[in-house]
Amino acid sequence: MASALNLRHYGVKPYLPVTWRQRNGSVSDVHRLFVWNDNNYNKTASLLKVTCKVTNDVLEKHVIENVGGKLVMSDETMSYSCVMKFGGSSVASADRMKEVVNLVLSFPEERPIVVLSAMGKTTNKLLLAGEKAVSCGVTNVSGIEELSFIKDLHLKTVDQLGVDRSVIEKHLEELEQLLKGIAMMKELTKRTQDYLVSFGECMSTRIFAAFLNTLGVKARQYDAFEIGFITTDDFTNADILEATYPAVAKRLHGDWLSDPAIPIVTGFLGKAQKSCAVTTLGRGGSDLTATTIGKALGLPEIQVWKDVDGVLTCDPNIYPKAEPVPFLTFDEAAELAYFGAQVLHPQSMRPARESDIPVRVKNSYNPKAPGTLITKERDMSKAVLTSIVLKRNVTMLDIVSTRMLGQYGFLAKVFSIFEDLGISVDVVATSEVSVSLTLDPSKLWSRELIQQASELDHVAEELEKIAVVNLLQNRSIISLIGNVQKSSLILEKAFRVLRKLGVTVQMISQGASKVNISLVVNDSEAEQCVRALHEAFFENEFSELQMEYTNGNGSVDKLS
Repeated sequence: MASALNLRHYGVKPYLPVTWRQRNGSVSDVHRLFVWNDNNYNKTASLLKVTCKVTNDVLEKHVIENVGGKLVMSDETMSYSCVMKFGGSSVASADRMKEVVNLVLSFPEERPIVVLSAMGKTTNKLLLAGEKAVSCGVTNVSGIEELSFIKDLHLKTVDQLGVDRSVIEKHLEELEQLLKGIAMMKELTKRTQDYLVSFGECMSTRIFAAFLNTLGVKARQYDAFEIGFITTDDFTNADILEATYPAVAKRLHGDWLSDPAIPIVTGFLGKAQKSCAVTTLGRGGSDLTATTIGKALGLPEIQVWKDVDGVLTCDPNIYPKAEPVPFLTFDEAAELAYFGAQVLHPQSMRPARESDIPVRVKNSYNPKAPGTLITKERDMSKAVLTSIVLKRNVTMLDIVSTRMLGQYGFLAKVFSIFEDLGISVDVVATSEVSVSLTLDPSKLWSRELIQQASELDHVAEELEKIAVVNLLQNRSIISLIGNVQKSSLILEKAFRVLRKLGVTVQMISQGASKVNISLVVNDSEAEQCVRALHEAFFENEFSELQMEYTNGNGSVDKLS
């Protein structure tokens, strides 16, 4: 009879596979191991002596000796092995929750921390309910369609899972009372909006944890704002503060020591440092919750489970032949996320990058797919283009100084105006007396179109005090994420494709990260460009193009 021991529970990475065989209930063996120390593997190997005993069919693990002199945590002190984050579509119904539970339990060697988003479209429904409550009147709140949808979805889910309705009834009552308060005040502030949307994650995690417990799997629900997620007071788009990491580690690790259970944590949420109110981390912020927990506890891996087979070569809704990208660097992933790839949150990679923790993007609908592994570095020797990302509905500004050539401080004044107005800039191209730039359309993800138009007029008005401004709307950014060492090849091929389409590039910029080349085109031409570029780079012609690429500086001998 053989029994495999998961050494990661000790914080130890085996240099060779290790198997212990039972001999009269006991066995002792010595193997060469890498020892985990301060979130890094020692470069020198060390000897560890381990004794395993079987008592009442339970394998007890005891660290007897570490010949290399390094301290290794015993099984009593080591807790979690990974973070597993699941998005809204992964937990959109009772059936989906059952599948996710089966998925989590299919890795018995893992001790996961599970991070969940709200069920399906719950966040959108909550926002719409809040907007309707502002003008519908207190007596009409109960009839808001979105509120009825949310109640029906969550009550139906707990019934189908065999979970007691009391798990979420209190939250549903509080939700309706909150909407009545909004109706009474006839106002929905950012602070109240964050509290409103928090009900989605608070209910999904409670249902999930209760279901695990009904199956005999011990689980414990956590609201992120109650376990140490401390943020700025920037409601609807808060930043996580450094104090979060030790606070989260202390709470989760302490609870495991006193009463081990699978933590089920709300994604997307935090607590404001000054006001102590509930905050949100912006759309997709559940990914950031997962990587923050990974960094706080120094875990070996962070898993982000989505509804696609990892990060793709382009948006499959634009071009169905998009393929999974097996490996990415953190720099590539950050650029992909910021410029429109919906699979990752723009800021979510930061904690993982800082701690050098691998992030694996997997498909909860297709668990056997290999997914995408994101690490600090990867082999770029054969890489040319990694992915094509489209960001629509972008506003472009051409700003020309009215002052004399060489006047210093022009760019400083331009960007101070954007800072004062709280507007984010995407892509920039500059010359001596002019600057072209694009504005981030999702600075406030709940902003109404009328407010957007008014804000753009205000931007133009302020800039016209120092420059001639040409405001161009309905533009798109096509970002080519690839190998900077082959940028000349990428540009040559891209412009050849666009020339054949008759598309004029209105602006071009290469990011400071050197992995991203951005092209601005008309919205109406964007999808056609993405499809043609994908065919050129990832299909028939690409292999020929790569063979013709001969010099490291990007020169090409011959192009068909």
